[in-house]
Amino acid sequence: MKLFNNAVSVLVILIIGLLIIPLPPTLLDFMFVVNLMLSFVILLTTMYIHESLQFSIFPSLLLMTTLFRLALNVSSTRNILFNNGYAGKVIETFGEFVIQGNIVVGLVIFLIIVLVQFIVITKGSERVAEVSARFTLDAMPGKQMAIDADLSSGLIDEDQARERRSKIQREADFFGAMDGASKFVKGDAIISLIVTFINLIGGVIMGFINNVGTFGEIMQVYSIATVGDGLMSQIPALLISVATGMIVTRSASESNLNDDVSKQLFSQPNVLIIAALALAALCFIGFPVPQVLIVSGTMLILGIIMLRRKAAAPQAVVETGPAADEEITNEAAFYKNIDNVYNLLNVEQIEMEFGYSLLPLVNEDSGGNFLDRVVMFRKQFATEMGMVIPSVWLKDSGQLNPNQYAIKFKGEMVASGDVLVDHYLALAPSDIEDTVDGIETVEPAFGIPAKWISEDKKIKAELAGYTLIDPTSVIITHLSEVIKAHAYELLNRQEVNNMLQNLKKVNETIVNDTIPAIFPVSELQKVLCNLLREGVPIRDLETILETLADYAPSVKDADMLTEYVRQALRRTISHRFAEAGQLKVITLDANIENMIMASVKKVDNGSYLALDPKTIQSIIGSATKELNKIKDLVQYPIILTSPIVRIYFKKLVDQFYPNTVVLSFNEVETDIQIQALGNIEI
Repeated sequence: MKLFNNAVSVLVILIIGLLIIPLPPTLLDFMFVVNLMLSFVILLTTMYIHESLQFSIFPSLLLMTTLFRLALNVSSTRNILFNNGYAGKVIETFGEFVIQGNIVVGLVIFLIIVLVQFIVITKGSERVAEVSARFTLDAMPGKQMAIDADLSSGLIDEDQARERRSKIQREADFFGAMDGASKFVKGDAIISLIVTFINLIGGVIMGFINNVGTFGEIMQVYSIATVGDGLMSQIPALLISVATGMIVTRSASESNLNDDVSKQLFSQPNVLIIAALALAALCFIGFPVPQVLIVSGTMLILGIIMLRRKAAAPQAVVETGPAADEEITNEAAFYKNIDNVYNLLNVEQIEMEFGYSLLPLVNEDSGGNFLDRVVMFRKQFATEMGMVIPSVWLKDSGQLNPNQYAIKFKGEMVASGDVLVDHYLALAPSDIEDTVDGIETVEPAFGIPAKWISEDKKIKAELAGYTLIDPTSVIITHLSEVIKAHAYELLNRQEVNNMLQNLKKVNETIVNDTIPAIFPVSELQKVLCNLLREGVPIRDLETILETLADYAPSVKDADMLTEYVRQALRRTISHRFAEAGQLKVITLDANIENMIMASVKKVDNGSYLALDPKTIQSIIGSATKELNKIKDLVQYPIILTSPIVRIYFKKLVDQFYPNTVVLSFNEVETDIQIQALGNIEI
């Protein structure tokens, strides 16, 4: 058994040994027959597989068979030069059969076979392998996204998703290997021409040295040996080259090549009949009548037989519910089946609709890469925020303008925008004069004034310092900002459970001890949503659970628990909002903090702020004044408060400035330098 397991390794060593060890003509004949048989087996195998991965060892096998042929070439050349042109019965038989007494014709036939192998089959196979490798790699992101979509929708489980991902990776590895392995066949064809030249010229020289006979006799002997040796090398090489072309052009199918050809090539009887009539018409221009009529008559009869068989086949009937033999003819008939009505109740979490002019951006067949960009954003968002966004469902809409798109959450539109496919969105720098003509618009994600400029003005705009954004990037940026702002709406209990299952792989104890023994999943969802609502990443779920396990037994208010979690995540919060180790903030006056704390009312389900309208107006007026002072100095306006006041002031300011970041002193790391740019006071 151990010897069998190492048989391939031993075989490769023996093949390399053949390059050095002389073989007698009888053993060389046997090796040539084995080589020919092996080539037939490989070719037929490629015709009976359903997809390329079923023969994944082909690249390695291609190298082994090429090395085997080269070893036989060396051995046959040694015999030809040492044995006065005799290298075995196989080579002699092949040479005499092809030459048939005429050296020139024999060499021409051999040269044609080599050129067909080298220029047509090998070159084509090499190109197909190269293109297949590139296309397979380019298609990987889209296939990965489709797997993620099926996994998120529950169509497949984790094991099936893992198997599909593995298959995609193996396909990329296989076609990449085939791209390189096809070079072996090309090199084999080139070396065959060189060996043929050596055999013929070297043989003639050895013939004169050994006094084999006259020049004509020497040419006859060594030309037979040369052509025979070349054919015994090139015919197996031709079979392997055809097999290479077969396997790189073989797409995934439910049947082998024989079944596919019979089903697809001869599936249209009308094609056979028309082709037969067109062929028969060639008789009128002088084609030989018997041969043409035999071929066209056969095709005509075959087409008529298939046409009758197709007409006699039973027609498929569509089921519509109670009446299985009733064909669907209108919309009302379709919705007689109540299951089809229930399908209308399903609501997608994220959905995008596009006007018809924008369809080329999302259609991969038209060269659009929108799906790949969505996949990369999902990866980026998961890395930054610790949450996997659900699949984005894309569809066209006749209700939108041709250049319009809409973003929907749970069936309701939350944002929309307009994009010109053949233009660029140009953002002008603030320090230069607007010199480029275009269509005035507003950047949809951030509301910045911009212009749509045509392709011919692109270079001029770049030289003028404009920032140019392609249409796909405009939509992706808008989608990403909308998702970031509404991420808390997308975090449902199913996704929380998925996150907990993922955490169990590295820390099963904290999950089992906390959920649901101390804290139910529903309350955990509220805390996580509170964090996402204010842009705090939830990637460190382990720290979140440990904090909740410490405080949940005594604190029942989800908002207060969120504050404790925020303090535990202070390093994450500090790094997210600080720039170069510095936090530029507006502070809150102590008198305002005291007024807020005096106005907090406790109830059974939590607490709320009960300030009079005049005080609220004064606080917001002061906050507005300070925020306007720093809006051009910082990217995120940040207000710093004491820990006990933060949550109430955040709720107050959110009514007027929803994007304002409110932090407490306990949420800032000690190594972060705080720079106060203003103070809110009344």
